[in-house]
Amino acid sequence: MAKLVFGLNQSLDGYVDHQEFAPGPALFRHFIEQVRVLTGSVYGRRMYEVMRYWDEDRPEWDTDERSFAVAWRSQPKWVVSRTLKSVGPNATLVEDDIEAVIRGLRDELTGEIEVGGPDLARSLTDLGLIDEYRLYFRPVVLGRGKPFFAGPRPPLRVVASDLIGGDAIRLTYVPA
Repeated sequence: MAKLVFGLNQSLDGYVDHQEFAPGPALFRHFIEQVRVLTGSVYGRRMYEVMRYWDEDRPEWDTDERSFAVAWRSQPKWVVSRTLKSVGPNATLVEDDIEAVIRGLRDELTGEIEVGGPDLARSLTDLGLIDEYRLYFRPVVLGRGKPFFAGPRPPLRVVASDLIGGDAIRLTYVPA
């Protein structure tokens, strides 16, 4: 059985705006390693559109960016959207019966499936499908943006904390 994990880089005040700040080098390398071992990813439309940036090589990328792109492209993706008509390479569009599709993935696959996007994570939290939450805090205060928890925070229990590089801490929670 696969485990659904929702984790994002976020500011100290709880926002996950990928346009406002990026992970530092150590955290980015951590994310590369995480993506390499994923069974796949489930994205909401908005987060998938942000992540499509990695679909095509860019001449300005450094080695780590190229490594992330290769890892991201290689994994299967399921995109939950009622407005998209098509998705890119190695992706499957999920338009209906989201709960049945996600439960099916959990039952049929092994390993970790990343959940990408706070709105999708809220829907999956409401259905009791998120197995683990990983909050990656950085010493940045944004004061605005998309919050990590798109709705009320579910009851959680901390199971781990890890320092990553010199400026990020990962707090890992499971549903209480």
